[in-house]
Amino acid sequence: MTERTGFFSSVVSWLRAGYPDGVPPKDCLPLIAVLRHRLTDVELDEIVATLVESGELEIDRSRIGEVVGEVSRQPPSDEDVARVSARLAAGGWPLAPDADVPAAAGPS
Repeated sequence: MTERTGFFSSVVSWLRAGYPDGVPPKDCLPLIAVLRHRLTDVELDEIVATLVESGELEIDRSRIGEVVGEVSRQPPSDEDVARVSARLAAGGWPLAPDADVPAAAGPS
């Protein structure tokens, strides 16, 4: 397993631990906002696509790019981001900026 594959698998595992029943629609945009602070655009697109394909994130596949871009145009509320952050932290996602999750996946 490459470092990139391991990183990708870890992120998906953290998301599944935080949202064992899938991501509810109200958490979609805040989740993407939280992930954008830690992932590259390519990583974010790949992870969102993985969750959509598995049925864990309810977004029409053709709208993934649009939904990700929507976060830039209309950021979620601080309350929504805090709720999502708490769920991710409960699943083991390291939210602190200096935590051991690189901003990018490293070598591909």
